[in-house]
Amino acid sequence: MTLIAFTQIVFWLSAFVIFYVYVGYPLLVFAVSRFFPKPIVRAAFEPQVSIIITAYNEERDIRAKLENTLSIDYPPEKLEIIVASDCSSDKTDEIVREFNSRGVRLYRQTERKGKTSAQNMAVERATGEIILFSDATTLYETDVLRAMLPNFADNTVGCVAGKLIYVDATDSSVGKGARSYWNYETFLKESESRACSLIGTSGCLYSVRKSAYQPMYSEACSDFFIAMLVYKQGLRTIYEPEAVCTEETNRHSEKEMRMRVRVISQTFNDLWRNRELLNPLRSGFFAVELISHKILRYGVPLFLILVLTAAALVAFHSTFFLVVFALQILFYLMALIGWFLEKHENKAGILSIPLYFVLTNLAALLGFYKFLSGERYARWEPIRENEMNINNLDPKTH
Repeated sequence: MTLIAFTQIVFWLSAFVIFYVYVGYPLLVFAVSRFFPKPIVRAAFEPQVSIIITAYNEERDIRAKLENTLSIDYPPEKLEIIVASDCSSDKTDEIVREFNSRGVRLYRQTERKGKTSAQNMAVERATGEIILFSDATTLYETDVLRAMLPNFADNTVGCVAGKLIYVDATDSSVGKGARSYWNYETFLKESESRACSLIGTSGCLYSVRKSAYQPMYSEACSDFFIAMLVYKQGLRTIYEPEAVCTEETNRHSEKEMRMRVRVISQTFNDLWRNRELLNPLRSGFFAVELISHKILRYGVPLFLILVLTAAALVAFHSTFFLVVFALQILFYLMALIGWFLEKHENKAGILSIPLYFVLTNLAALLGFYKFLSGERYARWEPIRENEMNINNLDPKTH
């Protein structure tokens, strides 16, 4: 076999993997969800509910968050609100104590151990049959519990994830890219939920049976790990699109990159610790979801490099590969221009899509490197846009 022939094989195999990740797998999971769906038996269900809001230095947003939570349409005698403070050093705890007379309880960790440890601590003290997890920057629709809880009437359901809508009042390039990416992810969630089970949730809005919750190790990415945790117990994680929340996006690429690197590194760690679930003979279609949606998705940067390198090596031997190589260079130049515009506070327009694509794949490379190097994340630093206040966000904005 000649070098050119080998290079072409590498190109087509790598291109096939990329195509499968972004097109083939979505079509596969959509087909399974349509032809072999796993229905949910919904019924009236009104149990005791504990809402746990994890917080670290959230003085900017915690007051609006608590007012929003207290406005949820649910019997007050059946609703418990807990703020789990991870040793906040600002006025977060002081503000939360102001709501004590309205039934809000504050639990402060004795030492800073991170978000997941704070959740574990709060769950131990919660009295609800259903635990709803939230972030301090997330605004809920008033009917969020009315939408989520009927799914728990089905005994096969262990966790229910809601619909997150990203908002960005400034219409930034990174925000626009994040919203486009999240629309794609939402389509996958809908299909995975019907086909088998979600492999992850939005950390700002998911609920779980307290009986199915088990304490997680501190560096776990809790909103990803929870789906594996309940699946090991023979339960499903499902998606409820009528349970809606809103949250502001990051508006700067470096902040979005930092967040994604942390999440991806944690995800690799969770996958490694639960690698037995990657066996289709043991986990069935859930394993296919994990491999396709996580491992291969995060492996895309490697295949992008192989496709670019292979096309470059044979570009002068084939007009087709010359055009393919040129198109790839053009795409990355568009991303670079988009980044340059974003750095100078200019709107990138359509360039926000290649910019965000490159950003997420670069984050996957860095996240994998940090996982291999043994770097772990337990404590978290909220990444906030200081100049924007959550009170300016409209929960009805789509």
